[in-house]
Amino acid sequence: MRILLVEDNSRIAEHIAACLTKEGMAVDRFGTAEDGALALETVRYDAAILDLGLPDGDGLDVLREARNRGSDTPILILTARDGLKDRVEGLNSGADDYLLKPFEVEELVARLKALMRRPGAVLGMCLTAGNLSFDTVGRDVKVDDKPLRLSRRELDILEYLMRRVGRVVSKEWLEEALYGFDEEVSSNSVEVAVHRLRKSLENAKANVSIHTLRGVGYLLQP
Repeated sequence: MRILLVEDNSRIAEHIAACLTKEGMAVDRFGTAEDGALALETVRYDAAILDLGLPDGDGLDVLREARNRGSDTPILILTARDGLKDRVEGLNSGADDYLLKPFEVEELVARLKALMRRPGAVLGMCLTAGNLSFDTVGRDVKVDDKPLRLSRRELDILEYLMRRVGRVVSKEWLEEALYGFDEEVSSNSVEVAVHRLRKSLENAKANVSIHTLRGVGYLLQP
């Protein structure tokens, strides 16, 4: 299971991520509303944990934007706002559940699992670009219906790019999404991974191209 965690307090975020990892969940961590919104738009998550008090914006705006796009990802909001009005506003904006700070992480994990047990909480989808298809549930990639074997890192990058076909994905965003906060990341790690993915697609005769925009990011086009 893949979880999005948007929380700007690094101590809280690290504790939550550690507990979720012990439960066998993969966690993508971000600390701003901008990155959280992009992650929700780009990646298919099993559930998301969203803090409302973010440094660059209100988490409620991220929530509303996701729902307006049609996202049905289960979202649990974290808030220090203990007023009834704020809690009601969060639920009315599309939150599936909420927790007031401070909270016990054990309760957070239990609530998150309950959200993901709800019928229809997780829906798969198949991404397509040219003769390339990507089953995001089975993590299967095909070129002209022929299976293409890719590494886990290549699969992750391809999914991000295919969810934003024709739009730029920045190198910095990919670094945050691909590598954990405790991982050593060399300056060219993303470039190397993208290069390998590009070669894999070329060898399989996929009719899509990954363009490198120097100083900006990467762009997938059919």
